[in-house]
Amino acid sequence: MLRFSSSNRGACPLSHRQRHRLQFALRNRGVMPTPAEITRHHDAPAPPGNSSWVEGRGPRTGIAVVEFDPRWPDDFTWLARQIADALGTRALIIEHIGSTSVPGLAAKPVIDIDLTVAVPADEGTWLPPLEAAGFDLVIREPWWYEHRVVVFEVPRCNVHVFGPESPEPVRHRIFRDWLRQHPQDRALYSAAKVAAAAGSNAAGEHVMEYNARKQLVVRAIYDRAFRAAGLL
Repeated sequence: MLRFSSSNRGACPLSHRQRHRLQFALRNRGVMPTPAEITRHHDAPAPPGNSSWVEGRGPRTGIAVVEFDPRWPDDFTWLARQIADALGTRALIIEHIGSTSVPGLAAKPVIDIDLTVAVPADEGTWLPPLEAAGFDLVIREPWWYEHRVVVFEVPRCNVHVFGPESPEPVRHRIFRDWLRQHPQDRALYSAAKVAAAAGSNAAGEHVMEYNARKQLVVRAIYDRAFRAAGLL
């Protein structure tokens, strides 16, 4: 089953009945995230002696935050089609998330995608087809919902791979949809991103440190969205 969601059209080939059957099956397996898991803010540092990055990879410096580009939804559509063609039914959900999915929001020119597969730890079922399609594994975090990240260079993207039990894709969708609908928070977040990029570039910091600079604003927006959804 594949749910394929575009950044502002929200296209989804699964029927309502199919989506409900998938959700019912996941709940019965006990893998749907709970409200407490969805609303909890937490960091996921690597255990001692471990690194999130695969050998030869690391965070980038030189952070560019630019105005929203109307070509980004089409970039997502093209990338999602590459993923869908490579994985077929092994791709349960392909979702455009992050700042490039919010019209009017300043963003790094990198498409963020959430990809849900049945078992991220079973890399042999999904990673080789993506590598054959030109994607490269850069992050492996088994201690954090078995999170993986694969990247593509043109157009640049980060594909975040999670399983159905992870609350992160749910959090990402709530955050995206809230920013689409609330211009004040969209403007607040844009300003925070521009300021964080300026500060990180001046200090020679990498993208993870850029993320930390805007974390307080991000979490405050999350909490407003969670309260509005009745999750807090």
